[in-house]
Amino acid sequence: MRMIKQVLIGIVCGAVILTSGILIGHFGINKSSSSGPTWVRDVAKDVDESLIEIFLSEVDNIQIQENLRELTKVPHMATTAGDEQTVQFMLKRWQDPETGLDEAWREEYMVYLSFPDPKNPNKVTVVSPSDAVLYTAREKEKTYTPDQDDPDVVQPYAAYSPKGNPKGKLVYANQGTPSDYKLLNETTDLRGTIAITRYGGAGRAAKAINAAPYGVIGVLVYTDPLDINDSLMSDVNETYPHSWYMPPSGVERGSFNSRYGDMLTPYLAAKEETYRIPVEDITGIPPIPIQPIGFEDAYKLICELGGKAAPAAWQGAFKCTYNFGGPGFKLTSAFNNSDVKLDIFNHEEVKNSSNVMGVIRGSVEPDRYVIYGNHRDSWVHGAIDPSSGTSVMLELSRVLGKMVKQGKWRPRRSIIFGSWGAEEFGLIGSAEYTEQYFTKLSERTVAYINVDIAVFANATLRASGMPSVQNVIFTAAKQVNAPGLDSTSVYDNWVRYSNRTSPVHGTIPRVGYLSGAGSDYAAFVHYLGISSMDISYTYDRSKTNARIYPAYHTAYDTFDYASKFIDPGFVSHQAIARTAGNVLIRLADSLVLPLNCSDYAESLEDYLNTAVTLYQQQLKEMNISMEPLKRAVASFRSAAAHLDQEIRTSDLANETPLKVRRINDQLMLLDRAFLDPLAFPDKYAYRHVIWASSSAGKATFPGLADAYANAESSGQSSDWDKVHYHLSVLSQAIEGAAHTLVDVI
Repeated sequence: MRMIKQVLIGIVCGAVILTSGILIGHFGINKSSSSGPTWVRDVAKDVDESLIEIFLSEVDNIQIQENLRELTKVPHMATTAGDEQTVQFMLKRWQDPETGLDEAWREEYMVYLSFPDPKNPNKVTVVSPSDAVLYTAREKEKTYTPDQDDPDVVQPYAAYSPKGNPKGKLVYANQGTPSDYKLLNETTDLRGTIAITRYGGAGRAAKAINAAPYGVIGVLVYTDPLDINDSLMSDVNETYPHSWYMPPSGVERGSFNSRYGDMLTPYLAAKEETYRIPVEDITGIPPIPIQPIGFEDAYKLICELGGKAAPAAWQGAFKCTYNFGGPGFKLTSAFNNSDVKLDIFNHEEVKNSSNVMGVIRGSVEPDRYVIYGNHRDSWVHGAIDPSSGTSVMLELSRVLGKMVKQGKWRPRRSIIFGSWGAEEFGLIGSAEYTEQYFTKLSERTVAYINVDIAVFANATLRASGMPSVQNVIFTAAKQVNAPGLDSTSVYDNWVRYSNRTSPVHGTIPRVGYLSGAGSDYAAFVHYLGISSMDISYTYDRSKTNARIYPAYHTAYDTFDYASKFIDPGFVSHQAIARTAGNVLIRLADSLVLPLNCSDYAESLEDYLNTAVTLYQQQLKEMNISMEPLKRAVASFRSAAAHLDQEIRTSDLANETPLKVRRINDQLMLLDRAFLDPLAFPDKYAYRHVIWASSSAGKATFPGLADAYANAESSGQSSDWDKVHYHLSVLSQAIEGAAHTLVDVI
């Protein structure tokens, strides 16, 4: 009995102990799992809206102003002493122990650049038959502030123009497009002539490339007041220093090459030991000497020209009739029977150029990159181009860097900042970076944000990008107050100035496309296929015809100009910093990438509708069907809707992190699906079949548009075959992109 009692007591005690253990274990496990390992919370964390509010409040317009003041103290053309000064300034700021980034460094490349000879300045003269100089164009822009007298102001020149001393009768060739020279050649013998052209219509190099086949031996280029100054011309009371307009002696410098990246190392990073092609194999640069001049000198030359009157579309702001040229000057002109002579002494050399790079490492997905960049080099002081963008980038990185240093924040994904070198010579720094890190960037980059000229003027936001980034830009713009307007967001102000009607969203701001190579987004878009955007503040186009801000690439693009006439108070700079920074944080921190495939589908449908309207009837007669393209676009729409639905209906914060990663990879890699390295054999580093550049001027697929225009012009069956080829390239690329959006098989 006693033994039985002991056994029962033992059983009861064991049961109590077991029950206690279970209860302790149960509640202990629950308590542990409710807090969980920190990585579990981090993996599921989404963008913090309160942190964005803090960021917006801390962006300081005065800091931006002082950044710009420092960046514009001296001219800083690529590879000069002034450029090195800005390199050191960027490194100092990004390595600051209190507000800097995790790490900052310089990346160096040996690049092929072109410079004038400071000891032997380029000259443009009118010379008599006996070679007496009758007129000499300005070699230096007029001084209005001490900035123009800085000894490091480079004289106006055309980078990559060959040296030479051509002399010939002058003709006027409007914008130097192929059709301009064709028309001019119908009325004037162009052999042995010098052509004067105006900026616009054709690329800088193209003005000389288009001229050479007609026997033109030299080209001048100027900015017509009609195109930049709303026809104003007097510096007594109309132009700078009294307003933002270009003064008469202002000259737009520029790179006169038609492809981007270092020209001696195509598709290779321009390191010291890299193979370089022979200089004579370079393409896309002027075959004949070319030189830019101010409109005060162009006025003197054009108004003295003889020959027939040019068409109305060729007329400009000068108070005279623009004639073709006899060739040469009027019989009544003091320049009658005289020639125009160019003495060009440019030289080329390989020089060391630096990118300055910085990084904030991601906490959860450090192998996913959001890249934010702008170039650092300028032609002269470069207050607006590019230092407005650099001053914004420095303020944005200061605020984010401070949050990181204080332990208040670390982004989910890594943020890479790039201060590109030698952009003005052909987007060189950014292109070399993409070539050096091609594989890593292709596999890991979520998006690229470009803010080059942050503020053209202070009226409204302007943005361009892949359609998938439209929504995140809108979201950011709605949270930022428009400068100078009470209770109005940047978004609401923007939609008043530039809008379109979307079948899904209704009236929304118009976001442009990145179809050319106007800034450092080019290599990211066209070569790597990375979702990209370019953001700036700009002017009210209903109030001015200026094709760009008037001091562009002149010696007048200074702190004085920017602070008086572009953005007094720097509040538009502040709005851009807030908007671009908001976009950056969302791309870096959102659980699911804020990229929208259905917006992409809408753009493809717009392009398709235009193509059908323009081409279908003729293609049907050529027995070429557009049905595969129609099916591909429909397939893409269906796949995009499917992925959007999956994102909307999934509780991704509580799903396996691998599902989130899979969806994000689908979004990140979408634009890579549109790359075809064989689609554009005549276009260097253009591989994106939706956004490649086009000469056809049609709002549709670029390869198809160009091929159709060429076939229509030539009538050759081989050219119609190329139209069919581009239809197939497009259809299969779009269908392939659609397959990347559907469920994994």
